[in-house]
Amino acid sequence: MRLVIAKCSVDYVGRLSAHLPPATRLLMVKADGSVSIHADDRAYKPLNWMSPPCRLEEAPGVWRVVNKAGEELRITLEEIFQDTSYELGVDPGLRKDGVEAHLQELLAANPATLGEGFTLVRREYMTAIGPVDLLCRDANQGAVAVEVKRRGEIDGVEQLTRYLELMNRDPLLAPVTGVFAAQEIKPQARVLATDRGIRCVVVDYDRLRGIERDELTLF
Repeated sequence: MRLVIAKCSVDYVGRLSAHLPPATRLLMVKADGSVSIHADDRAYKPLNWMSPPCRLEEAPGVWRVVNKAGEELRITLEEIFQDTSYELGVDPGLRKDGVEAHLQELLAANPATLGEGFTLVRREYMTAIGPVDLLCRDANQGAVAVEVKRRGEIDGVEQLTRYLELMNRDPLLAPVTGVFAAQEIKPQARVLATDRGIRCVVVDYDRLRGIERDELTLF
């Protein structure tokens, strides 16, 4: 991973245009070829980025990051304060807690829980930025990316959004829709998911496990 701290301006040229005026920012170049621009806020979310596959062309005072569609991220460097590279090695990936991992396994065995006519293509479908929990096909054979959480919060919706953006660039998969599945989904996460066209599914973990509830019921 290469980390560059520099005063720079950024222009995105593609389906849309966007401009970041000069400021001091962190430029991150990962081993997978992705390039992202970060400010000193927004937690993990970059100001702008280019997902792989793309190429980085460096010239004095300017970087051009171009993807296979010809879209370009142009970074104009006014002053570089630090330019460092690190070899991070292979990451073992996120280990889900026992309930979340088992929930994913149960949904893989019972994909119709997510929607009528759903079938499983594979678990842990790998993308350039990490594995999608489940890749399914709906009743119309459309591709569906499923993110599984024990508790559904905004960061899970953001994660699925990034997967969908990348997967919809693959002509063999597109169009890809999204399903956010969890035992509990926070209201803010549901609003964000709906705004982004992602369907939410609340999953009954005990019912999937074949456990009947112990609560007394009338009639």
